[in-house]
Amino acid sequence: MAVHTPEPVPADALREADLPLLTYYDDATGERTELTAHQLGGWAARSAGLLRDDCGLRAGDRVAVLLPPHWRTAAVLLGAWAVGMSVSFRPRATAGLPVLEPRGDRPYDAVFVTPERLDDWLEDVPEGTHRYLVGTNPGSLAEVPPGWLDWSTEVLRHTDATPDYQAIHPSDPASPDGTSYDEWGRVARAMAGQLDLRAGDRLLIDAVEHEQPLKWLLAPLAAGASVVICANLAPARRDARVAAEQVTRVL
Repeated sequence: MAVHTPEPVPADALREADLPLLTYYDDATGERTELTAHQLGGWAARSAGLLRDDCGLRAGDRVAVLLPPHWRTAAVLLGAWAVGMSVSFRPRATAGLPVLEPRGDRPYDAVFVTPERLDDWLEDVPEGTHRYLVGTNPGSLAEVPPGWLDWSTEVLRHTDATPDYQAIHPSDPASPDGTSYDEWGRVARAMAGQLDLRAGDRLLIDAVEHEQPLKWLLAPLAAGASVVICANLAPARRDARVAAEQVTRVL
């Protein structure tokens, strides 16, 4: 069963539901997690249920995602877009921390951040009505500060049934700056063209060098490519991983 998504992630990009779509490595911990389109769609559905049912959020509400390239980040982003939310995720070129537009007169409706960034960038974490910590290591978090919830625990309360995207209109804002779902789709396809990505390609991403979801998630999916995300990539392992994962493009 394919994952059906709105722009900026076209449904046609995710037809091969049983093939690897997103593979995540962390050379510091030894983690390797591989998800098919069906499995990633299930996690996206759980994330959508968390935002919709637990938080009571709807299309047009705002969410800030301060997370590095990771399979859980993909689930959070796709889940937020499934609800039709306006998602802020733009990275800062120097520090690698997403730059958010001014907070304005109200907090974000939901905020997702790693524990490391909460500690290191507390002053830069925006205010949020619903706040979730997303660990980048397997399992639940050992400690969760007051006012925050562990995404990995809360999300499992929800079903992995394919989310319903029919209520989302292409002109709806996909990010707080007003960029619509349709516009993000065009940007993603243009980026895929710049990277010379084609259907069936397998793209290896150095997570440290490329934090922008446009590169590691949206453009590959728009092209019908799959992704191998490598955190803490050990240079000595790169060639072997390219061969083992049948990588066709490296970024």
